[in-house]
Amino acid sequence: MKKRMKKVVLLLLVSFMMLSTGACSSQEDATTAAVGKDADGNVVEIVFPLEETATLSFITNASANSTQNPNERAIFQRMEKATNVHINWTCFVEDQFSDKKNLALAQAKNLPDGLYNAGMSDYDLLRYAKQNVIISVEDLIDNYMPNLKKILEENPEYRSMITATDGHIYSFPWIEQLGSGKEAIQTIGNMPFINKTWLEELGLKVPTTTKELEEILIAFKDNDPAGNGNTIPMSFIINGGNEDVSFLMGAFGEGYGDVVDHIAVSNDKKVIYTAAQDGYKEAINWLHELQTKGVIDPEAFTQDWSTFVAKGKAGRYGLFFSWDSANIVANMNDYIPLPALKGPTGTVSVPRQSGSATSGFDRGRCVLTSNCKNPALAAAWIDQMYTPLQSIQNNWGTYGEEDKFNIFEMTESGMLKHMDLGSESPVEVRQAQNVGGPLAILDSYYGTYVTCPADAQYRLDWIKDIYTKDMIHEYVYPNVFMSREDTDIVTQYTTDLDKYTNQKKAEWILNGGVNVEWDEYLEKLEGYGLSKYLKVKQTYLDNYLVK
Repeated sequence: MKKRMKKVVLLLLVSFMMLSTGACSSQEDATTAAVGKDADGNVVEIVFPLEETATLSFITNASANSTQNPNERAIFQRMEKATNVHINWTCFVEDQFSDKKNLALAQAKNLPDGLYNAGMSDYDLLRYAKQNVIISVEDLIDNYMPNLKKILEENPEYRSMITATDGHIYSFPWIEQLGSGKEAIQTIGNMPFINKTWLEELGLKVPTTTKELEEILIAFKDNDPAGNGNTIPMSFIINGGNEDVSFLMGAFGEGYGDVVDHIAVSNDKKVIYTAAQDGYKEAINWLHELQTKGVIDPEAFTQDWSTFVAKGKAGRYGLFFSWDSANIVANMNDYIPLPALKGPTGTVSVPRQSGSATSGFDRGRCVLTSNCKNPALAAAWIDQMYTPLQSIQNNWGTYGEEDKFNIFEMTESGMLKHMDLGSESPVEVRQAQNVGGPLAILDSYYGTYVTCPADAQYRLDWIKDIYTKDMIHEYVYPNVFMSREDTDIVTQYTTDLDKYTNQKKAEWILNGGVNVEWDEYLEKLEGYGLSKYLKVKQTYLDNYLVK
């Protein structure tokens, strides 16, 4: 009995506090004690700041151009002061994180308490849960995470999206609402940007068809507006997500174009593999024609992000693709978004990304391991990330850092106001301050806790004013959580399908041959399990649509 009584923490009354800022305001976040029961049924309450310092350990990652010590970031320094929880971090460089993470998870006896910015796919979550490497967290959410619990209660679709078919929750999500449906900011990743300054210098109009674009790219090549042979009419990173060329492919066939996962949904609710459509083949042929005419950057098939950006900052691009032009070029005013083009048969279509209709969402952003010595404390600490002001700062950056560019200023009313980034790259400025991880930013926060980021607002405006009218397909594939068995099947198929599809896409644009090899290509896709893959995807789409 005495042993049990030692585990009991007396219930305390906790006043409202603004954990994320330490400032008092009418907009401060309300934080209450995390109350639950331990394994022996004793009531446990966790109140921040703790009376005595506690320590947790996490693996995370950071971009190469920012600090590799998370405890040097103002956000985590303030968090430690507000909670009295010290974090021992193991931080890997972002582009090495996947391999380093897998190696760490293979050493079960040496696991930390959890992984922050975990980058866990559905396959990872279910595989590591089966191996007892990570633990289920639904009871922790209900007992020790009042902030996340409230978000899930008010937005039940998110609880459904993080719950596996076995009824368990294995991770803490990242949620970012910025628009919805066709107007969600995530609906288009690889937006095309054309150099309007060069168009004006050469007396050219913004193209409206694929033929007109071809003529303009040739004009860029012939007139060399960058000077000294530095002009690159069109550049991209093949199969590079937001920097891929696939947006233009929507002008062919039935307009499915191509997206990262090669999945689209027809208006009669059928799952489509974009890279197996006739329109895809026609688009590849057209892109190869551009390649033979010398208007595609020769490095588009091999370059990395830093090379791509360096050429953009040097003002060499006539047309390029990215999430935001400000991330690539020195003066974004030189560029405008290129509207969807009309193809040879009259098709005009904007391909939409899978999962984009329900806002930005990452299911596997943070997990706890079976080595976690105090899951209740870890959950309560993670829950602080879900207070509105803390989520906002974790996602974008913070305020009040001396001798540094701050993302925000704190207004007298307690609202975080986005600073003018000027000529700064949004992604680089944010990487210097933000910490990412599990968080939730809801549309209701804008105007209450935070202003809408200027770069997000102009991107939302572009989508609404330029692209929405040409989104001819009504559905996108939803963000569903498949069973472990189906996830295993889909992962097996997609590994082979994506590798082969991406390889052939690059080869055909560069060297041609799609017409000759097309039938053999389709047969090989089928050999890799395309029909079985689509059948599984269709089953989950059907179930989602009847809910």
